[in-house]
Amino acid sequence: MAPILLLLALLISSLGITEAQSTGVCYGKNGNNLPSEQEVVSLCETNGIGRMRIYNPDQQTLHAIRGSSTELILAYASDVKFRHIAVGNEVHPGDANAKYVLPAMQNVHNAIVAANLQDQIKVSTAIDTTLLGISYPPSNDSFTPLLANIYPYFSYTNDPQSISLEYALFTEAGIVVTDGQYGYQNLFDALLDSLYSALEKAGSPNLQIVVSESGWPSEGGDVATVNNAGTYYRNLINHVKQGTPKKSGQAVETFLFSMFDENLKEAEIEQHFGLFLPNKQPKYQITFG
Repeated sequence: MAPILLLLALLISSLGITEAQSTGVCYGKNGNNLPSEQEVVSLCETNGIGRMRIYNPDQQTLHAIRGSSTELILAYASDVKFRHIAVGNEVHPGDANAKYVLPAMQNVHNAIVAANLQDQIKVSTAIDTTLLGISYPPSNDSFTPLLANIYPYFSYTNDPQSISLEYALFTEAGIVVTDGQYGYQNLFDALLDSLYSALEKAGSPNLQIVVSESGWPSEGGDVATVNNAGTYYRNLINHVKQGTPKKSGQAVETFLFSMFDENLKEAEIEQHFGLFLPNKQPKYQITFG
């Protein structure tokens, strides 16, 4: 499985983390000033971060995780719970590599079945919500994802005339959008329920969606401030425990983007999504779990 895994993004968690914990953190390494992998693992343990998403299984990260509460060694699959394997991240149908996604997913799934881990590990691909086309009202969609990267920040900045900042930050006082029997008080729920509606139309109403990325930048663009980002992350962590209007009471497994500011990202705005500064100091007062 090792050569195949080099193409993958992995969503991981240790068996010791309870299902009640809804949030994890994405760990990207596009920076030249980041702490060592072992320091990152220690930082996660200190802050109660029990779930992590990594974007490739590099050996330094895997060795750092080994022996920790988020141990990740493929040979120890019976001791570590791999929640999801995402084959490709935001690969659009028109991209040159799109034709390889399905065959790669099939190969990985076959390898998982051969290891008798099909009930433990699910294979999918991570999409972004631009593939939805129409997302208002939430029921007007027809796509079938499992993992989804959901960013109310970009939805807001792309259409600030139609979307209020409060709606994007979970701070709106009342219902903003009514879609049939459901009322939406925040944009995150509307985007996520758009995906659930797509799954219903595809004949998979019970398929659970994992939010594989969601975050808010602290600088580098419109409304990208420390105050707004902290507000978004805190509200997101609390909100996903209760589900969406379509899936009320069902916690949404969500991965916060991202662990650190990454100064080698090409776009300025993408360099400032970190929950922590490269020196490991937190940017926000956040309680994980």
